[in-house]
Parts: sequence; C-alpha cells; structure tokens
Amino acid sequence: MALPLSIEFFPPKTPEGVVKLSAVRQQLYALKPEFCSVTYGAGGSTQQGTFDTVGAILAEGVDAASHFSCVGASKASVREQLATLKAMGVKRLVALRGDLPSGYGLGGEFHFASDLVAFIREETGHDFHIEVGAYPEVHPQAKSPEADLQAYVAKVQAGADSAITQYFYNSDAYFRFVDDAYRLGADVPVVPGIMPIGSSTQLLRFSDACGAEIPRWIRLRLQGFGDDTDSVKAFGLDVVTDLCDQLRNGGVPGLHFYSMNQSVATLEIAHRLGLAA
Repeated sequence: MALPLSIEFFPPKTPEGVVKLSAVRQQLYALKPEFCSVTYGAGGSTQQGTFDTVGAILAEGVDAASHFSCVGASKASVREQLATLKAMGVKRLVALRGDLPSGYGLGGEFHFASDLVAFIREETGHDFHIEVGAYPEVHPQAKSPEADLQAYVAKVQAGADSAITQYFYNSDAYFRFVDDAYRLGADVPVVPGIMPIGSSTQLLRFSDACGAEIPRWIRLRLQGFGDDTDSVKAFGLDVVTDLCDQLRNGGVPGLHFYSMNQSVATLEIAHRLGLAA
C-alpha cells in the first residue's frame, strides 16, 4: 500500500508566479497527491488568490483543500465563503485560527480554531473533510505544552477529521505528540508536515517565526556550509529523506509536503522513498 502524499502551495502574487506554479503543479502531479492545499494570508489577505488557485487545481482534476482562517472573521463572512467553496466543488478545508497581524487583539466572532471547526460543522454538516493544524513542538503562542495539547484536543472534539502538523525534524516529537493526543481521546489521523531544506537562511528564519525546532546538529551543519547552496540542498535531501523514512516505519497515515511552490526537492525525496512513479 503506497503512502498517501499531499502537497501545499501558496497563492502566487504575480501573473508570472501563476504561470510558474501551474508548471510546478504539473510536475508534482506525477506523485498522484491525495490532495493539494492552498494557504491563506493573515486576516484572509490572500483570499481571492487562494480561491483562484484552488479552482485551478480542481480544474486540473486534483482534489484541492482551501486553507480557511478565522482571525477577524464574522459568522456571516464565513458562511458566505463556505457557500462559495461548496459551489466550486471543494470537499476539504484546512481550518486554522490564522496568524494574528501585528498589534491585533482577538477580534471577530471566532477566537480559536475550535470555534471555526464547530461553526463549519453546524453550518455544513459533513460536506467538508476538515483538517486542523497540530504542533508537535508546541505552538509559539501557546501558554504551555499542556495548553497547546488541550487546544488541539478541542479542535478534534469540535469535529475535525484529521490534522496536519507544523514541520519538524525530530520524529520523536511527532510520535510523542500523537501518543499524548490519543491518550486524551483525540484519535484522528495526524499527518506529518514535511519541509524540504533548500536554503538555510530561509529555513532558520521560518523556524524562528513558527516555533519549529532545528536540531543543533542540523543547524551547525547548515551554518558550516555557508553560501554553498549545493551542499545545503544535498544535505537537506539526506536529512529529510531519512526523517520521512523514520516516519513511514513508524506507521504515519501520510506525508504532507510544504512545497514552497517548488517541485525539485519534493520530487527527489519521493523518488528516494520509492513513492514516485
């Protein structure tokens, strides 16, 4: 049984980006992804771009999941967006609170992702498969690891079907999170999010912002390569392939690749894992 794969994209900001992403998607469709997800900016700032990209993926015959954040949203606006997505033929949502813009309080009618999940279920029944976020190394804004775990459990209890994790490079963190969640009754599938390593400066910047831990040995090796991007990419392929292998051997339900709108690294990792045709 092949391991299911899914792939995340972000909405392009320019006409050239739209053309480039279309070509990247065609290359990645060779992996036969179960679905492709499309991200959503803070406060829904990329909503139209998200919906346009989701529509393009559906038109290409692939299942598409729209990210759906609720920061600053009203029930009326969410109801309207759900109707739009349903009319487009979308069957999956990735329901998130969304990043709080700088200086932003908890505005809107939804304070937590669990509120959004519960509202989607009330409004649409089981029309959508709802994915939620999971944080094996703790959400950067969580008060404590226990509070973060309880927030995740609340999302599952509100009606989530499955979860996708923030990326990580320590498989123990993933397996510990899943064990802890299952023990609290949150037993939906948790798919690990996989971030290929293409640029050490970009990775370190992202990781500092989102709370993903870069193990010290990886950080030191990346710093040691300096500006040698070929060595960074070769090392990154080895590290991430090994991580995916550990996860697969541990029985994960799938792998979700954060493509960064690139195809080369994801294709190579899938090829090394024997998951590419």
